[in-house]
Amino acid sequence: MRSVLKEIPKVYWEDIKWFLKNKGELYQKHEMMWVAVVNKKIVAYGSDPDKIRKTAAKKTGREPEKIVVEFIEKAEAIYYG
Repeated sequence: MRSVLKEIPKVYWEDIKWFLKNKGELYQKHEMMWVAVVNKKIVAYGSDPDKIRKTAAKKTGREPEKIVVEFIEKAEAIYYG
């Protein structure tokens, strides 16, 4: 049986890493929004994650299920400890 992790493309992991690394900077522009990341760039954002994924797929040509879509909470929602 194949590992699910092996089926996830490398570019997807790179986009996740980019998002996590840059999340702090993204709060200023995209707080309380869903963002789609493709090739280490925000290519779509808004309040509806499904619409964001479709828009990003249309703009980039990447398959929708291979697009990173994450929610950016309010900065106050970050907990330390």
